[in-house]
Amino acid sequence: MDTLTPSPRRRQPAVTVAVTVTVTMILGAAAWVGAAVPASSAYTTLRYGDHARQVVTVYPATAPRPPLAVYIHGGAWRMGSPERVRAKPQWFGEAGWAFASVGYRVLPDAQVEQQAQDVAAGLRALRADAARLGFDPDRILIMGHSAGAHLAALVATDGRYLGADRAAVRGVILLDGAGYDVSNEFKLRGPLARKLYGDAFGEDPDRQRTLSPIAHVDAADPPDWLIVFAESRIDAREQAAQFGDALQQAGLRVERVPDPGNHMEINREFGTAGYRANTAIRALMARVAGG
Repeated sequence: MDTLTPSPRRRQPAVTVAVTVTVTMILGAAAWVGAAVPASSAYTTLRYGDHARQVVTVYPATAPRPPLAVYIHGGAWRMGSPERVRAKPQWFGEAGWAFASVGYRVLPDAQVEQQAQDVAAGLRALRADAARLGFDPDRILIMGHSAGAHLAALVATDGRYLGADRAAVRGVILLDGAGYDVSNEFKLRGPLARKLYGDAFGEDPDRQRTLSPIAHVDAADPPDWLIVFAESRIDAREQAAQFGDALQQAGLRVERVPDPGNHMEINREFGTAGYRANTAIRALMARVAGG
């Protein structure tokens, strides 16, 4: 299933210069880190390592053994915070879900491989503590924005990170990522890709391919995917199409939703009224919750 539904929600002018996309992502990530965060329900913290960033914030639900949504923040693989979740805990909480946000080490302290290992370790720690935290460890949805979308896709497709725990991930939501095929981005965009991805992925094509979620797609991946992307971002639009096609060819359910907002709005407005993907998100949540 692949839905491209128009919406009356706000529209941004199309981005016509590729370098504008890059600068927007890099500077936007910095702006996001410092953005104000609306108050939400109380959360508890779960540490899964010795580094200050190796922490998960958990927002419990009132329903017994609810499903769990796990968010992976963005920040160009070099910044970000698991506490900056906006309306997401409230959105999932009102649906009877538990919510968690995974922190992870970032550049230069940790390479992308280690960041993915951290995300996987955080997910394993959550599952191991599910009885105390009060959620169902076998009904998990993971989601991420920007670099976090890349990491969510990577741990969901490359079985080396989660191992047997990957079977508990029943759905994935990706918010405006463009790192699903890193090696292809370098081939297509050259210097622009190096400016955006060089620090994270280096110059080795084999490493770039290994860190590309599209290289690991198969039928063992989580069965249900939602890819939200800024319709004005050429790289995000193309990668959503290519990655979604690969998932569908593996027999997985995929819905792609183009959004008229910019890279930061897609994350900031998640869980608010008028968000274009709301219907698709609710439908995916219902399928995950139903097992």
